[in-house]
Amino acid sequence: MSKMKSNAVYNQWDNMVYVRTNGDMIHIICHKEEQMDAVNERFHNSGNELIGYEEWDEGQNKRWIMTWRVPQEFDKLIEYN
Repeated sequence: MSKMKSNAVYNQWDNMVYVRTNGDMIHIICHKEEQMDAVNERFHNSGNELIGYEEWDEGQNKRWIMTWRVPQEFDKLIEYN
């Protein structure tokens, strides 16, 4: 995944999920429960920590909000030999 800017919204008309960054936090809103599995696999497997989960609304308008924390090691400079 490419480096994301802090305090930015990554949302286009055709996005499957809504993504917003805030410092070392990434907020993702899923429109379908199945989307959470793909988001979880992608973010957890890349070393991020799920720190929040919330369900909003009911029925057809139901949304799932996931909050991830990017580890501090992610921003460390790479040391080359």
